[in-house]
Amino acid sequence: MRTLTVPSTTPAATAPVSPGRQALDSALFQLDRAADRLDLDDSLRTMLATPRRSLTVSVPVRREDGRMDVVQGFRVQHNTTRGPAKGGIRFHPRTDVHEVTALAMGMTWKCALAGIPYGGAKGGVSLDPASLSARELERVTRRYVNEVLPVIGPERDIPAPDVGTDERTMAWIMDTYSVNAGYPVPGVTIGGPVSPGGVPDTAGTATARGVRIAALRALGGSPEGRTVAIQGFGKVGAPAARYLADAGCLVIAVSDRTGAVIDRSGLDIDDLRAWSEETGGVRGYRRADALPAEELLELDVDVLVPAAMQGAITEENATRIRAGLVVEGASSPTTPGADRVLADAGVTVVPDILANAGGVIVSYLEWLQDMQARRWSAREVDARLRGIVRDAFDTTAAVSAECGITLREAAHVIGVGRVADAHRARAPHS
Repeated sequence: MRTLTVPSTTPAATAPVSPGRQALDSALFQLDRAADRLDLDDSLRTMLATPRRSLTVSVPVRREDGRMDVVQGFRVQHNTTRGPAKGGIRFHPRTDVHEVTALAMGMTWKCALAGIPYGGAKGGVSLDPASLSARELERVTRRYVNEVLPVIGPERDIPAPDVGTDERTMAWIMDTYSVNAGYPVPGVTIGGPVSPGGVPDTAGTATARGVRIAALRALGGSPEGRTVAIQGFGKVGAPAARYLADAGCLVIAVSDRTGAVIDRSGLDIDDLRAWSEETGGVRGYRRADALPAEELLELDVDVLVPAAMQGAITEENATRIRAGLVVEGASSPTTPGADRVLADAGVTVVPDILANAGGVIVSYLEWLQDMQARRWSAREVDARLRGIVRDAFDTTAAVSAECGITLREAAHVIGVGRVADAHRARAPHS
């Protein structure tokens, strides 16, 4: 297998490899595997491995006490062969250009797998949003938008919420872009409040609904009484817990940055969410037992949902995972080494580009709504989401069975293959 690389944007260093660089290496590894199965030539491999555009900007942050900090921001457009770029913006202190590039690449394959006409993009700002006031967050968001303004737009690149950003962030982005344009441009973002153009009942839930659909499809039979553990009780994990419980599953354990809790008879998800919102985390929840957070991944459950950050399941801890089914709510939560361990152990992994595609699917519906000046009902949105995720899952499962490969390998073969086919159709002699 050839080894793909992306030209470095930073000087060589002897420092430990960053989590972002590890994520990019994992993304390139998955592309390599798919390219081998598709027998892509070297020039096409290089094109698919290299971002179309990568922008790094300096973002001044004026603090309430008058101090001026400067943080780095990024926007990477990986591929636009199948349509305008689409991808979230995350505010996180560990965000770097490597992580953003990896996530943009994953978004390209995710859109192609779902069959929606987007390319992949991602953005980020290296800061901890919890350390800023609301006014400081608004300032940094608007300044970041002004810096990346030349490369975003409803027909170029559409931002969306991600880690550390939300509906309010999208409203600031839309307003800043519109002020510069001189007229309202609701289609410049998705995932914003319903009133300026968002799809009803989707904020923070579309990805979780996709996780539920993929999990139930993978379980096959009745979900009644199937036990579930969820790592990450935030934007994706908390609503996913609610949806899986509503489907009949028994969510027995969850974790977040504060700790983990367990109740083998099933957690009261609504009560736990209320506690978490009131106290800032699940730690100390009195109606469940405390659990060391690192042990959640190793519980004897039917379904494990990693819905936190990337790299949670490693080659070392994968040997202790006892769940028969892993459904990836987060992006890149499983390393390639862990994938091999899980496959050898007979664990089914529903990969991120399939399991958490609900967000980008509903984003596409919202974009269509804004571009056509119409409104989708919540029922229409949910029906279309279910249909697209089920079709993508069934197609992936069929390729997996036919080729004798994992669901992750099959999903990447489909996604990468569709992008490669689109490139050949648009530029047959390049």
